[in-house]
This record gives sequence, C-alpha cells and structure tokens, in this order.
Amino acid sequence: MNFIKKNIYGILLSAAVAAVAYFLGRIFPVVGGAVFGILLGMIINNTFGKPDAGVAGIRFTGKKVLQWSIILLGAGLSMNQVAKAGMTSFFVMIFTLSAAFIAAYVAGYFLKIPFKLKSLIGTGTAICGGSAIAALSPVIDADEHDISFSISTVFLFNIAAVFIFPAAGHVFGFSNEGFGLWAGTAINDTSSVVAAAYSFSKEAGDYATVVKLARTLLIVPICLIYALVFYFSQKKATASSNQTVRYSFIKIFPWFVLGFLFMSMLRSTEIIPVAAADVIAECGKIAIIFALSAIGLNADFRRMFKTGIKPVILGLIVWAAVTLSSLAVQFVTGKL
Repeated sequence: MNFIKKNIYGILLSAAVAAVAYFLGRIFPVVGGAVFGILLGMIINNTFGKPDAGVAGIRFTGKKVLQWSIILLGAGLSMNQVAKAGMTSFFVMIFTLSAAFIAAYVAGYFLKIPFKLKSLIGTGTAICGGSAIAALSPVIDADEHDISFSISTVFLFNIAAVFIFPAAGHVFGFSNEGFGLWAGTAINDTSSVVAAAYSFSKEAGDYATVVKLARTLLIVPICLIYALVFYFSQKKATASSNQTVRYSFIKIFPWFVLGFLFMSMLRSTEIIPVAAADVIAECGKIAIIFALSAIGLNADFRRMFKTGIKPVILGLIVWAAVTLSSLAVQFVTGKL
C-alpha cells in the first residue's frame, strides 16, 4: 500500500505522457514513440515542472520499467531469424561495432565527453538506437540527462539516414542484398531501417529487417562487457580512495539482459507461440515509451545546453564511422 501511495502519481503522469507519445509514434513511425516520449517529457518538465508528489513514481518508472521493457523485447527476436542472417552479416557487424566504439572513445576523448555519455552514443549508434541505450543505461548507472541527450543525438542521424541511404544506394547502383546489409548494419532504429530499405526495394527491405534483428542480439554481450568494466572501475575507484565499500558483481550484473535472451529462446523454440510472442514484444515497445517518457520528465534542458554541441559532433563521427565501415567491408568482400 505504501508503494502505491508513494509512486502512483508519478506512474500515472508518466503513463499519460507515454499514451500521447505512443499515438504520435503511430502517426510518425520514422520518429517513433520512444523519441516522442523523451521530447514530450522534457518539454513538460522544463516548461511546467513536475509536482513533488510525482518524483518517486517517475524515478521508479524510468529505472525499473526500463529494465522490464528490455526483457519483453526479447520475445520479438527469433534465433532462427538470427541464423538466417548468416555469417556475412555478422562479419560486417563486428567491423561496424568496432568502428563505432573506437570512434566513440577516440573522438570522445578529444571532445572531452564523459564516459557514460559517449558509451551511450556509441552503443546506440552501433546496435539499435533507443533500445540499446535503454538496455545499457542501468548497467552503467547513467542519469536522465545522459539518456535523453544520447537518444536525441542518435535520433538526428537516424532520420538523416532514412533520406540519404536510398538515394545513395540508387546513385551507386547497390544490389538489393548489398543495400539491405548496409541499411541493416548502419541504420540503428528498426523503423528507420524498414523505411529506408523498403523504399529501395522489397528484397532489400526483407533482408535488412532480418539483419537488423540479428544485430539486436549484440545488446547481450555489450551489456555484459560494460557490467564488467563498470564493476572493476568502481572497485578501483574505491581502492584508490581508501574506502571500505565493497562492490558486488552479482548486484550490478544486468540480469534483465538474461531475461531478454530467455524470452528470445522461448520464441525460437515456440514454447511461446509466435503470435503471443509478437504481442509480448509489442508490450515491450510500449513499456520502453512509458519508461523513456519518465526519463524525459526528469531531464533538465539547462544541463543539456551546458553540455553544448560536442555530443552531437560525436554522434556524427560515430554514425559516419559505422556507415563507412559497413560499406568498406562489403566492398572488400565483393558484396556490393
């Protein structure tokens, strides 16, 4: 009863924002409900503010619901589809992933961007936009400011890709498979991959969708690696400051990522029927909009303006690195 009394106002406020964001996302699928949720939440918080009674519930929604949403999203990923993508796409993904993180950390170092923010931008660009950022943020204990800024930054170049990729594909005479592989490995959000690839051709769209689903699976190893990095960095910081605090890897381990993998296995073995799994995955997408709306309600424009344009420049560099590395690998292997 105390939990309900403490959190209900913030949960309902987040849900109201999420409902509007969801329907706007249905009208403008290239933008997506998650981005609308972040933006609407930020506008409300920075224009009208939020009531004190809603703070606890908003914080709960932004943290706990975010983790549950990732588990539900696993139902939308079939291991059979991942296998169908084949080793070719995984080979390209390894190079694009490497290019994204090298660019994020090298450029981030020179731009003096904090570790958490450049990690979110790099991961969001390398894997699958908002979903990857949502999955990584609790692992590295990112705050609402970093999450909002990284999603907004990645979104800018995601929209640019929808218009640039098909035109470039036709100009350079890409094959259907080559363009599908390029779109599936270099555009991060699923709706944008679909929009760009199907505008090129149906065959390219079909292939890009499968490649994108396979790419989503990379959320699992990336989150596990970051959990280890974060654990050892916290332990080192504690030791250097002569504190007696003990950090447990079990406590910071991203258990929700294993839930994501478990749901995917249930779908792949059809223990959960495909139709039911699709409904669960859709609930996961709605839950992400719900959680990100809460995160937007905690974001502060003043902090974002103080950060400046450097994260956007970093986003551009990482996006270019992923786009060009995907093309380079396909050119070398003769796929284009």
